[in-house]
Amino acid sequence: MKYNDLQTQGTQNRKRVGRGIAAGQGKTAGRGTKGQGSRTGKKLGVMFQGGQRALVQAVPKARGFKSLRTPAQVVYLDHLNVFAGKTVDNASLFEAGLIGTPFHTVKIIARGELTEKITLHVQGASKSVQEAITKAGGSFVKTATPLKKSTAEAEKADK
Repeated sequence: MKYNDLQTQGTQNRKRVGRGIAAGQGKTAGRGTKGQGSRTGKKLGVMFQGGQRALVQAVPKARGFKSLRTPAQVVYLDHLNVFAGKTVDNASLFEAGLIGTPFHTVKIIARGELTEKITLHVQGASKSVQEAITKAGGSFVKTATPLKKSTAEAEKADK
């Protein structure tokens, strides 16, 4: 038999319980014998654990503050040597594979040395990085985070 030969039905018929022994779900109608679950009108909550303290009550509340702000993508200073004499921005860092997306905040952190002159146009750089860039003969310009263009704007720009 092949998978496409299977005869399947989209919906199953509702099970009619409590209609006698011959029907297969007679007498207790699939509720078992005795107990809370067998009685009529008793709806148990999702977190009910048979009368003992519920897990939701046992686990402490998550307190404190959780920031929704996405953290800045970090690029190290020594990685910028590949952009000798060029202007470095989010797009060029993304093309070089140093950041995951060009539409998030980027911060340059000091590690290693900068030997090349560059013009840096990103959202942030530590003070030591700014000093290293000016020492190498370059400049740092703080810019806003670039926004994604909507598809409608992109189509207009292409025309």
